[in-house]
Amino acid sequence: MIITIQDCPADAEDEIIIRCKQVDEQLLNMIYALKAGRDKVTVSKGEKIFQIPPSEIYYFESVDNRVFAYAREDVYDVKGRLYDIEERFRHTDFFRASKSTIINLSKVKNFSPGFNGRFEACLENGEKLLISRQYAAGLKEKLGL
Repeated sequence: MIITIQDCPADAEDEIIIRCKQVDEQLLNMIYALKAGRDKVTVSKGEKIFQIPPSEIYYFESVDNRVFAYAREDVYDVKGRLYDIEERFRHTDFFRASKSTIINLSKVKNFSPGFNGRFEACLENGEKLLISRQYAAGLKEKLGL
């Protein structure tokens, strides 16, 4: 693979051109990751509204028909449903870990096997989340195990 980076005029829009023999899953994942990296997630805390990059979010959780985004030290409200978030970040490091949780795999320090085919994810901020056995096979696939 050859990577070429060219400077462009300040008033020009950034452009990425991909030349390939075949579009495969890995290439699609890179494209989606590039797009998601530029996106912001609109969240709120109290009366304030913020736009934060997805890379700052450790996980999303649905509780009592509300969705929350957990960052290193803050918890934000998110409009929408968990399945919408899952679809939006399908080809990124976000992974559906249970019916109520989507984890950012790039924020996971390590995984431990749990009982009944489940896994436990230890996040960089010290939190531990369970990955249900229903989603364990998908985790193994996403990790290449």
